[in-house]
Formats: sequence, structure tokens, C-alpha cells
Amino acid sequence: MFNAVIDAPFGKVGIRLEGDAVREIVYLPESIQNIAPDTPLARQAVEQIERYFDEASATFELPLAPVGTAFQQRVWQAISAIPPGVVLTYGQLAKQVGSVPRAVGQACGSNYFPIVIPCHRVVGSGDIGGFAHHAGDGFFRNVKRWLLKHEGIPYA
Repeated sequence: MFNAVIDAPFGKVGIRLEGDAVREIVYLPESIQNIAPDTPLARQAVEQIERYFDEASATFELPLAPVGTAFQQRVWQAISAIPPGVVLTYGQLAKQVGSVPRAVGQACGSNYFPIVIPCHRVVGSGDIGGFAHHAGDGFFRNVKRWLLKHEGIPYA
């Protein structure tokens, strides 16, 4: 099912490939078994994600599968331009892409490439916001908190 599963400070990260591209990156609980990278591309993805865990300013150079709607891709492109240590609200990002906050939030939640396309850098106007189509506290919100803290942006 995964081409690699690695340890992360908040659990695990699973990587799926499709041909010569990364198809999906998934946050997984600690209980999932690690899987060694089974291709050079999986190994490259693992190395880049692990580099990010060591250094929040690390960048990614991975071929990403062409997924999502045209609108989602436009939102993801705007998210990709947010530098580490900076957050935008759903409303701010919506203005950039000519949309509304709820639609931007849905596109963020549908991101196939979290960490690489840093949707954790998009927050609510008064709180941390949801994450990966999960509202409320729990595993996914804790992942978002860790990622933001790692980049120097603490959220309770």
C-alpha cells in the first residue's frame, strides 16, 4: 500500500508513488509499521521529509502526481509560496486566489502532499483551524501544532 513509511516526531508518514511521481503523503499513527523505501524516488522523498524534520527551512524537489481539481491546484500553488515560519488565514489565502475561506479550507483539507505543500501554514482567523478534513482536537490537529511549532509558530 505504501512505498515507504517513516518515523515522524508526531507519529509516522506514509509515502505512495504512482509511476515516476509522488502520489500521496499521509500522516499515520505511531502504531503503523515502518516500511523501507522500495524505489529511488521513495528514498528521495524520505530523505527530503527527514531533512525537513531536522530543518524547518528545508525545501522539496519532488515530482508530484497531477491530482486535484484546477481550483485545488491553484490553492495548493498559493500555499506552496508561504515560507516556513509564516501563516496565512483561510480568508487571506481566499483573497489571493479569488475565492472564499470555506472553499480554500476544503482545498487545504484535500491536499495530497502535506509537508511538501505546507497546508499547515493556513490557519483560522481566531484559532489553528482544521487539518486534513479533521476538526476538533485529536491526532491531526496535534500534527498541525507540531509542524507549526517546528517552524517557530506556537499554537495552543
